[in-house]
Amino acid sequence: MFADRTAPGADVQSLWRSARSARCESKTCQTGKISTAEAAAQSHTARDAAVQTEQGKDALQDFQQEVQVDYTGLLSFLQRVEDAVIKELNKNWKSHAFDGFEVNWTDQDETVLCLHTLSYPEAQEQNLQVTSVSWNATGSVIACSYGRLDDGDWSTEKSYVCTWNLDRRGLNPQHPDLVVDVPSSVMCLAFHPSQPSLIAGGLFSGELVVWDTSKTEDPVILRTGMTDDTHTDPVYQVNWLPDTKHRNHARLLSVATDGKILVWREERDGRLALAEGFAIVAQQVPRSTQLKKITKYLTVDFSDISSCQNLNEKLSSLPAIHPLSVEAPGPVPVKHADSPGEVHLFDLARSKQKPTVSLKQSTSDCPVYCLEFNTKHTRLLAAGDAAGTVKVWQLSSDFTEQGPREMSHLEQLASEIMD
Repeated sequence: MFADRTAPGADVQSLWRSARSARCESKTCQTGKISTAEAAAQSHTARDAAVQTEQGKDALQDFQQEVQVDYTGLLSFLQRVEDAVIKELNKNWKSHAFDGFEVNWTDQDETVLCLHTLSYPEAQEQNLQVTSVSWNATGSVIACSYGRLDDGDWSTEKSYVCTWNLDRRGLNPQHPDLVVDVPSSVMCLAFHPSQPSLIAGGLFSGELVVWDTSKTEDPVILRTGMTDDTHTDPVYQVNWLPDTKHRNHARLLSVATDGKILVWREERDGRLALAEGFAIVAQQVPRSTQLKKITKYLTVDFSDISSCQNLNEKLSSLPAIHPLSVEAPGPVPVKHADSPGEVHLFDLARSKQKPTVSLKQSTSDCPVYCLEFNTKHTRLLAAGDAAGTVKVWQLSSDFTEQGPREMSHLEQLASEIMD
């Protein structure tokens, strides 16, 4: 019969680890010792050698040979011409033929060229006119103001102040380097005489503003604001005056059609405060003044060749010339109402009635409202017209050289006008 039964177990011990370790052997191998040796070499002797050619005897004689001069003949010649030479020297010493003559070593240019034609398309699209032009202290930057001098609602129309650096590479005549938006029409501009980045402007609203062209975001640094002291009519002329008390500061002079001449000083809070004021009434204008002889001229400027302060003081008292700037004798550019679109250059030493050169500023015969000479580069003249264009003209050398008696001619002209 079958029955359940438990048998004892059998164990089989693994011997693979012990057997494997028994078959392993450790062996090493090493190369033989490598022999090395060091050696150095250095030179211990030096030798110098030089080679020079010797000068030949014939060449030495040619250099040292004295020039044969006939001193006896030279002395005889000088004694013969001595009296004639002394006579001519005395005659030249007493002569006035070359009084006022200055040697000019630059090339003479007899032509008049239009170097640049500048404009701001956005202002031209609004039919704005160039109301003023001004050169900065370095003579490289030209600024113009846009506004209106004809009929229209000036007070609510936006205007611009644009600047171009003519010395900059890649100059774009239709893309100004700086454009300042002005809420009122700008009637006049004037750069600071010593700080090239400061420019003052007079607005149609009667306000004065000073911009710093080095600040692109907020260039306004000074302004008069609308107070009881400001002009009540448009400002048509603005100029910088030296401050006698503070050499580093300058005052602003403004002239408007309200008959006021105001002088402004700078305050610390960015405000222009009134320093002095003058008023001109109709009764102060002499009845004998013949205005009809010069009212046809819209603008006048004198080139800057030398100082002419007395003439400026005489002519600046004339009430009939609208913008007038007299700085020195030289060419006088005038825009005449009978020839629209032209700038006439007069040489007062030649003729007071006939222009020496006439420049065609505009092909559309629109008026030329402003012009100004470059005081640093006296051959450059900028003119702005009603079409919104500024042209920079380069004059010939004949217009930039002062004649010997031009000062006396201008003094005589001033005396005749005042009489």
